[in-house]
Amino acid sequence: MESNVKIYVVSDSIGATALSLAQAVTVQFPKTKFEIKRFPFITTVSILQGILNSAKRDHAFIIHTFITKDLTEHTNEFCVKNGLNHYDAVGNLLTELEKQTNEKPLRKPGINHETDKDYFKKIEAIEFAVNYDDGKDPSGFTKADIVLLGVSRTSKTPLSLYLANLGYKVANLPLVPHTKIPDELFKVDKNKIFGLTNDPEILNDIRKQRMIAYGLDPNTQYSDLGNIESELNAANELYRKLGCLVINVAHKSIEETATLIVESLPKQK
Repeated sequence: MESNVKIYVVSDSIGATALSLAQAVTVQFPKTKFEIKRFPFITTVSILQGILNSAKRDHAFIIHTFITKDLTEHTNEFCVKNGLNHYDAVGNLLTELEKQTNEKPLRKPGINHETDKDYFKKIEAIEFAVNYDDGKDPSGFTKADIVLLGVSRTSKTPLSLYLANLGYKVANLPLVPHTKIPDELFKVDKNKIFGLTNDPEILNDIRKQRMIAYGLDPNTQYSDLGNIESELNAANELYRKLGCLVINVAHKSIEETATLIVESLPKQK
């Protein structure tokens, strides 16, 4: 029998650490349906109290990553007093590191994002992926760290955004039948280009489901198996011409495909 659990993720910064932790752990409990609510940038006890009262009504599990000491203490005390399960993902670590280093922590929320160059690189990469999605501007191909090619429904956009979250500037191009390939693509280092493909039968099913989701007839030229095979053959011919690495995404998660791409990139000197 499936059970339901609400999780409140509360932080005085963006709450990404606690959210990632919650998502990583909850997938280990497939029989339980989790509802995760994130409350970022909570900086006053009065706002925090309203969230805690709501958590009490929902019998929620609370994960918090407060750097501010009074918010940490207020949350822990409330949870103990009201019998709410909770996890202080930062407080205990701060205390132990303080003992280890004999240094008082700054307790300044968001300080890692103020000084972390990788954070700003990630934001820039995400903006790049959005601006150069679906071949909107071919000039992006020569500026990108990674260029993704593929016929419709080969996970180009979600893969672009996932790689952007790793800090890579990604441009992608949908391969549409009888459409000219931009000249800029042939100026890109082949080691930065990745051709995505899929099994025809799987692509056929994905496209039919997409049509159904739009309330349309699933049996169209777009989902026709013969047309799909022709598209994939044309894509493979382009990949051979470019000399790029080809990845079949049929049985791979976004994470697996991204790992293959990152590991195949030319190593920086």
